[in-house]
Amino acid sequence: MTKRFTRDRIIELLRELPADATIDDAIEKLGFVARIERGIAERDAGQGVPQDAAKRRFDELVATGVIRPPQEPGDPFEDWPDIRLPRGTANELIDRDREEK
Repeated sequence: MTKRFTRDRIIELLRELPADATIDDAIEKLGFVARIERGIAERDAGQGVPQDAAKRRFDELVATGVIRPPQEPGDPFEDWPDIRLPRGTANELIDRDREEK
């Protein structure tokens, strides 16, 4: 279960930022955490993408050459918990990470 996104939680997150953080850094962190917590709440409510569907999509991406398989042998999802995130969450995070400034 996630912490409620309250004023105290916001203050806690802002205190985790480095001393030289900008307002944009703060907004980015708060938005990121809000989306993650929303995704976890949706997962807890039984929404999102089932683990087996995510694995099939992973296999499709490997087969088409979009991503490379892990260097280690075995199933990369073997010990992963059954996490369900809303469709597109991973894409959004990847796109955000690749964004050039």
